[in-house]
Amino acid sequence: DFISRKQGTPFKERKTAYEEERDRKRHAVVGFMAEVLYWISTFVLILTLLCILGYQLILLVDLEFDYINPYDSTSQINQVVLPEFIIHGIFCFTNLIAGHWFIFLISLPFLYYNLRLYIKREHLADVTEIYNKLNWEKKKRLFKVAYLVLVFAFCIVSLVWTLTEDVH
Repeated sequence: DFISRKQGTPFKERKTAYEEERDRKRHAVVGFMAEVLYWISTFVLILTLLCILGYQLILLVDLEFDYINPYDSTSQINQVVLPEFIIHGIFCFTNLIAGHWFIFLISLPFLYYNLRLYIKREHLADVTEIYNKLNWEKKKRLFKVAYLVLVFAFCIVSLVWTLTEDVH
């Protein structure tokens, strides 16, 4: 072995059974940590979306009870609509890359709806129409919140399942 290393001739060292087992466990731990990192990033994205939608709902309720004027309400809602769409797109893309097909497929119609609103330029609240569409805007955001709460519950169950799964 020493002579072939010194002369530069190619040789292949065989790994011992211990080294093979160690490498296999190392790869399993890295995969496990990647999965946990995925779930943590998913929680952050979902919680961010829930906060944005909660903020929009508070603004709409304040408008309904005349605590805020329509111009301020619509301008503040419009500031967070595009970030909401972008974060939801990142959420879908993350699930696609991670191979979590169920969550990705559930998120796809919602992403399509957001894209359709954006393409038709209907994603922004209009100052002149906000009182006429107030109930619809609240219902739309409540539906999004309910959807995200269900996805969040599914993610918690999946995270617990991932954490309790034995690393072999």
